[in-house]
Amino acid sequence: MSDKTIQFTIKEEHEQEMRRVLLSVYEALEEKGYNPISQIVGYILSEDPTYITTHNNARSLVRRIDRDELLQLLVKDYLNK
Repeated sequence: MSDKTIQFTIKEEHEQEMRRVLLSVYEALEEKGYNPISQIVGYILSEDPTYITTHNNARSLVRRIDRDELLQLLVKDYLNK
């Protein structure tokens, strides 16, 4: 048995949830034949939910994500910081 304690933070869990939601939205857009990257970028820039399909409840899912937090996470991840 291991003595090590696994630690996680609410922030990490929140970031993982945003990632899961974004992947689900991506897959739904792809299934419907859209360019997922273009559609997600359009949504992030405009906050217009019509960029996101209703397929697999993607539009409702993406609205759970705070755009500012998402942009921060994307920039952080892109810069590996």
